[in-house]
Amino acid sequence: MDLNEAYNICSTITRKEAKNFYYAFLTLPRIKRRAIYVIYAFCRFCDDIADGDADVDEKLIQINRVRKNLERVDFDNFHEPVYLALSDVINQFNIPVEYFDSLLSGMEMDLSKSRYNNFSELEEYCYRAASVVGLMCIHVFGFKDSRAQQCAISLGLAMQLTNICRDVRDDLDLGRIYLPADEMLRFGYSEKLLESLQATDEFTELMKYQVVRAREYFVDGMRIVDYLEGDAKVCTSLLGNLYVALLDRIEGNGYDVLSSRIRLTILEKLLCLAITWFKVKCRVWR
Repeated sequence: MDLNEAYNICSTITRKEAKNFYYAFLTLPRIKRRAIYVIYAFCRFCDDIADGDADVDEKLIQINRVRKNLERVDFDNFHEPVYLALSDVINQFNIPVEYFDSLLSGMEMDLSKSRYNNFSELEEYCYRAASVVGLMCIHVFGFKDSRAQQCAISLGLAMQLTNICRDVRDDLDLGRIYLPADEMLRFGYSEKLLESLQATDEFTELMKYQVVRAREYFVDGMRIVDYLEGDAKVCTSLLGNLYVALLDRIEGNGYDVLSSRIRLTILEKLLCLAITWFKVKCRVWR
């Protein structure tokens, strides 16, 4: 398969599946945008394994197969477009392969663990599921200060925690609870209440606590914009702002994420893009 064709296939996957991310990616210059599409397509490829119909043992075998493939320095003889394009991106932007291995470890963790005793356990999962993706991306974006790496970790944690807040009901339908068990106990909210979708006062207080923590990670994570190359600032700012807007919506909905799924409209996303672009450009012009 031709390399350019492989890139195009990854672009198509991203346009179809990326949702919130897609609007942010559009602001990148073509070379970086195509590389980010490849990273997204690889993550999507991995998610499809985890969300597939195979049993857990078969999924773990498939994940291990991906890990073995990634151990090969040169993927040029692979026919799969995602591997072919990923090889080029890894080499072109010097992305450490261990980040991809950590992502796979997060998938394995998700398949074997459906409850988290405390935030320390959850933080480890969030790092593997999201922070390492941020670390991959900043190699494409370009960064001028090593502090960008810690900010990328914080931003990934913030975004994953936002997903967890938004998706409590969806995750429950999959048999998973990401809210730390000790915090549920502290606020007096049980799994039984959650399974019956009761948005009690105790649930509201529990969710307030989760939202506040996510916002704290955003404060540190959004500092990353100061350390990135100029042509990646709008993209990164927009990603953060879209997720902060989701937290705002959760808060405005009284923290009730059980009655209906919290989401932003296309118009709201475009408005966020316009505002973010204007604010970033104003900072650059000063």
